[in-house]
Amino acid sequence: MLKIIDRYLIKTYLATYFFALLIFSIISMAIDFSEKVKSFLDTNCTVGEILFDYYLGFVLYMAGLLMPLYTLIAVVFFTSRIAFNAEILSILNAGVSFSRLMRPYLIAASVVATLHFSFNHFVIPEFNKVRLKFERTYVWTDQERGKSANLHMMLSPDTKVFIQGYNKNNQTATGMRIEKFVGNKVISITEAQTAKYKDDKQKWELQNYTVRSFDGMKETFEKHTKPLDTLINLSPQDFIWYHNQNEEMTSFELIEAVERDRIRGLLTSRQYSIEFHRRTADAFTNIILTIIGLAVAGRKVRGGMGLHLAIGIGLGALFILLSKFTVTFASGGAVPVIVGIWLPNMLFGMVAAFLVFKAQK
Repeated sequence: MLKIIDRYLIKTYLATYFFALLIFSIISMAIDFSEKVKSFLDTNCTVGEILFDYYLGFVLYMAGLLMPLYTLIAVVFFTSRIAFNAEILSILNAGVSFSRLMRPYLIAASVVATLHFSFNHFVIPEFNKVRLKFERTYVWTDQERGKSANLHMMLSPDTKVFIQGYNKNNQTATGMRIEKFVGNKVISITEAQTAKYKDDKQKWELQNYTVRSFDGMKETFEKHTKPLDTLINLSPQDFIWYHNQNEEMTSFELIEAVERDRIRGLLTSRQYSIEFHRRTADAFTNIILTIIGLAVAGRKVRGGMGLHLAIGIGLGALFILLSKFTVTFASGGAVPVIVGIWLPNMLFGMVAAFLVFKAQK
């Protein structure tokens, strides 16, 4: 059962948190608008597209990205205020232990973490689809990083494809070569001068293709001039890649992309895996930073709220900086993805435990 003090602290926590979320969202919108207003004026996008297609997704994206920092600021802000008013000191003097005082904080932090988890994995990616489409159409028109020449890719563990050139306008590949092998032995090679993707059938039409089959020292050669519709584990989307396209994929889509690109031997599988684990780790960060915020701001000091806020913002900045470093190491393969993503939480978890041990009891 929640006591009066529990309900008071939970209500104050959540009210301060959502107020901080609102204020910082407005500030981030103002800064972003000042940077992109020229692009908005130079293109034919409408006000409705700017507000609902772009800024609705932008606010959710920034909220999901900085929720842990908002949590730390909110906890430090209202905890410092009630500590300055001697409310925490009165609670402790009444016989309430520090661990008991943490209970309402942890309940509220769990609510925020659950909300953050749900938004990160399911809600924000759906809004990012619309936001990023708007950005690529009206703002960042040169973000495409797709490869269109001399492309090597694994279609399956025993099938490899080489494409000499690809035209995304008519979805046609030239110089396609498909090799099938068992172990380290090639058993067949299919080569086509051109291959056109058919959207209605989701198949490739091979034109002027040849098939060479190998059975030991025996080789069979076939040449065909009649077009062939065949199913290949390849689509036009595989030739187009944006540096932030993992942000618009739901977690189920990320899991499928990790497995697909891992089989094909593409490095993007690591980026998708990093994004998937980041969404869970960021949600858990809210709980850790809540504990740190309580331990830092729960003690009444001469510097008051200003000193507590400075310490809290400094810790938040340090956490973000550490996260960027570890993500870079994980992206480059220097450390496993899980270690790179969860290492900041593990280190700051130890910091939280130390601060709780040293907190005013």
